[in-house]
Amino acid sequence: MKTLRLFFLVAITVVSTGAFAQDKNFYIFLCFGQSNMEGNARVQAQDSSGVPERFQVLEAVDCANLNRKKDNWYTAVPPLSRCRTGLTPADYFGRTMVENLPEKIRIGIINVSVGGCKIELFDKDNYGSYAATAPAWMVNMIKEYDGNPYGRLVELGKLASQYGVIKGILLHQGESNTNDSLWPGKVKGVYNNLVKDLHLKAKKVPLLAGELVNADQQGRCASMNNIIATLPQTIRNAHVISSAGCEAAPDRLHFNAEGYRKLGKRYAVKMLSLLGHTVTQP
Repeated sequence: MKTLRLFFLVAITVVSTGAFAQDKNFYIFLCFGQSNMEGNARVQAQDSSGVPERFQVLEAVDCANLNRKKDNWYTAVPPLSRCRTGLTPADYFGRTMVENLPEKIRIGIINVSVGGCKIELFDKDNYGSYAATAPAWMVNMIKEYDGNPYGRLVELGKLASQYGVIKGILLHQGESNTNDSLWPGKVKGVYNNLVKDLHLKAKKVPLLAGELVNADQQGRCASMNNIIATLPQTIRNAHVISSAGCEAAPDRLHFNAEGYRKLGKRYAVKMLSLLGHTVTQP
């Protein structure tokens, strides 16, 4: 009788604490950066249709226009950042991942990005001083992440870890830090904090950083790609994703829809290779 009573006590405790069963076949990827990771190109019909249910997004903010509530999982129909953002590399990263992994594997995306921001906004300890000097339009975006985009990313990462396993981090940022030779060290600080705060193992969680609009597209910040190229010298498990040939928008700061699709697929090809799968580079 005592054994039976103990069993029920344990069962009640598990239910009351809201325990979740972590699925080792649910691969989670954190995405952060500025406007190119946020998504700038208009979403087209081909981007919204046929999104596999195995590709999910953990909503970061409440989006009444999308019938989505923050902290809930949804099929990853764009937009994947805030409520009215555009196509992002994360869209075709996720699609390409599920297309090339066994059916039992699901992919989950978390995207916390702020257009126009410097990497300093994701500095765990000093983001406040940067946010205090940000223009009003950026402040409004920061507020959507409870005033602390880094903190919100960690909060979502912890929530996602109850459901699946964080397998990698995707970064696209640098336009606002163009020619900042200290950028790799600043990124390392963000990466190290994410690893620590989410109890990850750096050897098992690579950082994939995309190049800015390339010189072959007359990218206005293409010179920053020379600094981005040095990131693997600062972070051992960092990998740079080429933007060569990824079509640019007329402003030469952002990619157009086809450029985002191509760049997202390249992120996936690199991640798949790190997981032991061979896929042709788009």
